[in-house]
Amino acid sequence: MTRGRVDVNPKKRLVTWIIVLVFCCGCFYAYTRSRGSSALEYGSKSLKKFGSSYWRGEEDTNADSSTKIEEDADDGVFPKSFPVCDDRHSEIIPCLDRNLIYQTRLKLDLSVMEHYERHCPLPEKRYNCLIPPPPGYRVPIKWPKSRDEVWKANIPHTHLATEKSDQRWMAVKGNKIVFPGGGTHFYYGADKYLASMANMLNFPNKNMNNEGNVRTAFDAGCGVASFGGYLLAYDILTMSLAPNDAHQNQIQFALERGIPAYLGVLGTKRLPYPSRSFELAHCSRCRIDWLQRKGILLLELDRILRPGGYFAFSSPEAYAQDDEDLRIFRAMSSFAERMCWKIAVKRDQTVIWVKPLTNDCLMQREPGTLPPMCRSDDDPDAAWGVPMEACISPYSNQVHKAKGSGLAPWPARLTTPPPRLSELGYSDDMFIKDTELWQRRVEHYWSIFGQHLESNTFRNVMDMKANLGSFAAALNDKEVWVMNVVPEDGPNTLKIVYDRGLLGTLHNWCESYSTYPRTYDLIHAWTVFSDIEKKGCSIADLLLEVDRILRPKGYLIYNDKRSIAEVIKKYLGALHWESVAMVDSQLVEQDEDDVVFIIQKKMWLTSESLKESE
Repeated sequence: MTRGRVDVNPKKRLVTWIIVLVFCCGCFYAYTRSRGSSALEYGSKSLKKFGSSYWRGEEDTNADSSTKIEEDADDGVFPKSFPVCDDRHSEIIPCLDRNLIYQTRLKLDLSVMEHYERHCPLPEKRYNCLIPPPPGYRVPIKWPKSRDEVWKANIPHTHLATEKSDQRWMAVKGNKIVFPGGGTHFYYGADKYLASMANMLNFPNKNMNNEGNVRTAFDAGCGVASFGGYLLAYDILTMSLAPNDAHQNQIQFALERGIPAYLGVLGTKRLPYPSRSFELAHCSRCRIDWLQRKGILLLELDRILRPGGYFAFSSPEAYAQDDEDLRIFRAMSSFAERMCWKIAVKRDQTVIWVKPLTNDCLMQREPGTLPPMCRSDDDPDAAWGVPMEACISPYSNQVHKAKGSGLAPWPARLTTPPPRLSELGYSDDMFIKDTELWQRRVEHYWSIFGQHLESNTFRNVMDMKANLGSFAAALNDKEVWVMNVVPEDGPNTLKIVYDRGLLGTLHNWCESYSTYPRTYDLIHAWTVFSDIEKKGCSIADLLLEVDRILRPKGYLIYNDKRSIAEVIKKYLGALHWESVAMVDSQLVEQDEDDVVFIIQKKMWLTSESLKESE
């Protein structure tokens, strides 16, 4: 005998279960739509053009962003449109996405900042949608006004204005965010702070560039990069570095202002710069424990500083008289002395160390002195994904004998062949010819742009494959700065870029770049897409990445194979890009199959964003 009532109507029970199942599925669908189940939520949102001053082409009447596919008889399947990412991801940085870390359950050591280092999604997990601008987005304010003010709608984050109001980092003023030039340690302005520093170092005319001998600087924990922004007046380029941390939008503000900056952290891996890249390093209350892990972070700073380079340290440890600050400063001073650094000057609240010109002091240390010298087979210029080591990188024999880098002062440095060319097997003549070649190429590019370009059309420029930095050198007479990107798997020419007095970084273009969306006004892609194709990486993924980091109404200059240009043309509509011109390359040392293809990214907002901004 069974207990309970027997269901004599199995069909009724089946219908009941179907209704329950449908209800549960509906609830789950509603939940995932409202919360999002992945780092990026794909969706179908309508697009609306914002402004119509495009150079060529008809109005973008097909504004629906739902995924549509069209077939090409010769080349296969191409998207007619890409979906638009969820509005919450308007600032997504795929390889610095903390949501990705949570979802993949990476086991990272937070004490050494591993969670702020690059962790990229697998190829099959990458986004395939367009990053929407925030509501009310406007074309950025032009340089030089942008140094001091940006549109609030473009970076709708005002917490730093409140949190750092007593330090004059930034302030909200109507529909703008303004930057008074203050900092955590220089309340009265970076300009006065820099003049004081130049005076401390007895530089001629209180000029921080020291008659052209200080050209490249590194600012650790840079805030909104006012230090680097005001150094530009001295013809000094600064790599302003900060992680995507609690002050997560500081680098975004720096780039919106038109100041060179990069998202990164002094964590477990070397910074993506070769040895001997900077004449000046700076830390103003940057909250970095320089002595952790046997002084590994101070040793990384030593690696990237040039012979005779300076480290300016403005922090309570340098001047406070309490027991803990005194202990830290004594420990730092002892460690710096064992690295053969000397105190150049200590005044008020700042101490400035100077690095030796030769290896003499290092060779005279007692056996067993810590920190140790790096292994003889260590390459100090290897910097992409290379773990830091707590050791001192000695100078090459060439530098040791020359008693310094042997670089010409700026601006002669830009066109003078640097000594490190020989390390790459390049001759002075090759360097000079490359410089001349790119001068002609850039003149050719600008002739294609023609009268449509104004003097301030571009500010933030990226060269995706910089080689010797000659593209950037050819732009030296324009009010721009260039991020020179050198592929991580090719000749490490980034050292030459820095020796010319330019800035840059290593990168692998099969991955996403470490910057915010809408960062660059102009991106130059010379043979990059051919390289990506050879490596078996996705051209579509790279196009989406270029779209992510290119500002609305910004431009891409493609200089590569015609066959790939024809493929890219098929993506223009889906990306909301517009062809400006495609011309056969008539330049020296260009393959006959190469073309110059100039493309403009259109301005668009989601209809939802437009409603919010109206």
